[in-house]
Amino acid sequence: MRSLRIEASSSVLDWNAVALAANHIFVGGPRWTGFSGPAVAVLTKGNSLRPFPNPEWNGWKPGLDAKQRFVSVNALHIDPEGKLWVVDTGTPQFGGPPVENGPKLVRLDPVTGKILHVYPMGPDVAPAGSYIDDIRFNGPHAYLTDAGKGAILVLDITTCAVRRVLDASPATHARPDRPIVIDGKVVRNANGTPLLVNADPLEVSPDGKYLYFGPLEGPWSKVPTSLLDDPVILPATLAASVTPWADLPPIGGSAMDEHGNLYFIALKDETVYRRDPEGKIVPLVSDHGLHWADAPFLARDRRLWLPVAQLDRLARFNHGVNHIQQPFLLFSIITEP
Repeated sequence: MRSLRIEASSSVLDWNAVALAANHIFVGGPRWTGFSGPAVAVLTKGNSLRPFPNPEWNGWKPGLDAKQRFVSVNALHIDPEGKLWVVDTGTPQFGGPPVENGPKLVRLDPVTGKILHVYPMGPDVAPAGSYIDDIRFNGPHAYLTDAGKGAILVLDITTCAVRRVLDASPATHARPDRPIVIDGKVVRNANGTPLLVNADPLEVSPDGKYLYFGPLEGPWSKVPTSLLDDPVILPATLAASVTPWADLPPIGGSAMDEHGNLYFIALKDETVYRRDPEGKIVPLVSDHGLHWADAPFLARDRRLWLPVAQLDRLARFNHGVNHIQQPFLLFSIITEP
């Protein structure tokens, strides 16, 4: 078993996203968790959070234009050119509707903070009930998951066109018979129903030929990217090309290396696992401190960064009682001996 290393802590940001670029550590978290920290920040050497790219982008409030402000960030990722992408769900309330101009992708220079491009996600691809969750890259395309209504979004980075696909596929929708269980209890919404999270984790195969994806609760499926990238493909043809890939349990997030090893955090047993390309799964580290660790990031030095969000401990999932244990921690582990 590997040992965890604490990289940072915070009492003001419930981070569920981390990314490393240009010698900076970026963290982010959604507004609906109720904490006062910035949506996106750079960790300073003094363990403080500096709003990134500036306070204005982190200063959205109801009534303000969301075009040039983060509303509620759910994911950070680095593209092959080393640029930072921010996934803004545009949804300030959990399960609520996106605000006007809220859902978007923002590409930034990680050194200067310059906004390189804003990709709006209009109501045609992010309708009411959507929760744009995470992003991965494959040549001129980016793929995103909609954890709210269940779908895959395909972005043509060059033309800025976005398409919504597989929204009727069972592969993008959570199943009630696979509940999220943590500490021996099913995670439930305020109305008592089990929390169901549709299309959430996703990865691109090292050769770029397949997109792997699934609901948070699993199982995972795969689809050929050649069909995903084709804007004239018939929905039925695309849906028929989806096949099973891996029967993984409910997870907090994943990362895949260039060899096809998948790293994921099992929510039930607070363990980081590695699944090799042949399907063999081995545990790397197990620790109660990894309570709903979310969206890991695999750095170039093979260190896996793990932001711990404790999302199931929020009041909304516990009859109005907050069980969060402060501070929020950011861990890392070495993935290779």
